Amino acid sequence: MAAPPLPGPLAHLAPLLGHYGYWAVGAVILVEDFGIPAPGETILLAAGVYAGAGELDIVKVALIAFAAAVVGDNIGYLIGHFGGRAFVHRWGKYVFLTPKRFAAAEDFFTRHGGVIVTVARFIEGLRQANGIVAGTSGMHWRRFLAFNALGAALWVGLWTTLAYLAGSHIDTVYEEIKRYELYFLLALAVLVLALVARHVVRRRHERAGSEGPEGPG
Repeated sequence: MAAPPLPGPLAHLAPLLGHYGYWAVGAVILVEDFGIPAPGETILLAAGVYAGAGELDIVKVALIAFAAAVVGDNIGYLIGHFGGRAFVHRWGKYVFLTPKRFAAAEDFFTRHGGVIVTVARFIEGLRQANGIVAGTSGMHWRRFLAFNALGAALWVGLWTTLAYLAGSHIDTVYEEIKRYELYFLLALAVLVLALVARHVVRRRHERAGSEGPEGPG
């Protein structure tokens, strides 16, 4: 059975997938996840379409993509942890991670922690900088690993399943999802802010209760 024609923006990946198969999926996602610009999400969609047509095994695609995503982000974490901000500021511009973009990502990351590690997987720009920012911000590696693995599992599971089921219509489905992505992110931001506000109010009440009213002198 011949490989199906890939729709829209996926078409340019046909030679790469046709020649290297699973290796292409793993390599592209791996390098994207430690900061090098690469079409990681696109190749995941294309591989899902191929799997739906019987050209690839969907379980192997998902497992390889998951492993590559986790390993790639952990390489980024090590770069950030041992290289620090100086390394990022010196070399980041070559992979479009400018000091301004890095500072914004780090500030956002520091304020929201583990939730961002998970959600960043779905956000262009944050997905590539995720591990590096976690490393420079001093996030504990085990905590990063847990949230990163969760994000990778959700990301791989969503796109491989949709591409496998949608086939040649995946470009239309993808565009519709991206259209509403901003609303989803805004809703998520509101939720995070509500949780933070609740935590701050609770801490203030606990502090006020522990101090107690002053007794008579």
